[in-house]
Amino acid sequence: MVLFINDIRVTILKPDEKPAPEQFNHTIDAQNEPITAAKLLHHVWIPNANEKHIEELLGLLNSKVPLNVLSLFITVKNYEAVKIFLRSKFKIVRAAGGLVRKKDKFLMIYRLKKWDLPKGKKEKGENYKETAVREIEEECNVSVKLGKKLCTTWHTYTMNKKAMLKKTRWYIMDVVDDTKMAPSTEEDIEEVRWMNPKEVYHSLHNSYKSINYVFEQYYEMKGEKAPR
Repeated sequence: MVLFINDIRVTILKPDEKPAPEQFNHTIDAQNEPITAAKLLHHVWIPNANEKHIEELLGLLNSKVPLNVLSLFITVKNYEAVKIFLRSKFKIVRAAGGLVRKKDKFLMIYRLKKWDLPKGKKEKGENYKETAVREIEEECNVSVKLGKKLCTTWHTYTMNKKAMLKKTRWYIMDVVDDTKMAPSTEEDIEEVRWMNPKEVYHSLHNSYKSINYVFEQYYEMKGEKAPR
């Protein structure tokens, strides 16, 4: 399970899982030492964690004190119990979106001063696939052909002082008709643009970690290296 808390990537791992050695530079064994803000440096692996440790980490990641952590890998003792605990801490919002292709280009939107991918909340009676197609068509005024599911992301935010956890299912799509492509200003979208892989790479410097993750998963699925 991959979450993005305050735009920090947090990967929850099952008891028998651990990150690859090159993915972390510091270890905090939750069973034998306290988890403090000072220990959260760069890329951190935390083995032997339980719900109490997850709650402590949520407090640290959501505090106003600046942290030097870039990513967290947390191996938990009881994966299902942690999932239930996380769901109890947030109101779950369900959404879907798409990575839309046009030959070698991808559809990006510029919203709230960040480059993003089109997505939106599920409506009553919809399934995730229907939501994804509708949102792309509404936000960008293009028609698309739905492809396979790519990945799922979870990210936290606050709305009306309530902690929210948005679950977004992402699908690969191909454009069918973009002759009337235009940004939906009602959705705060300022620009819709087709970008080649190199342009996407540069735009991701002004995006969200969750959107970076979606592209990572795409190139991994294709068996290719992401452009640099």
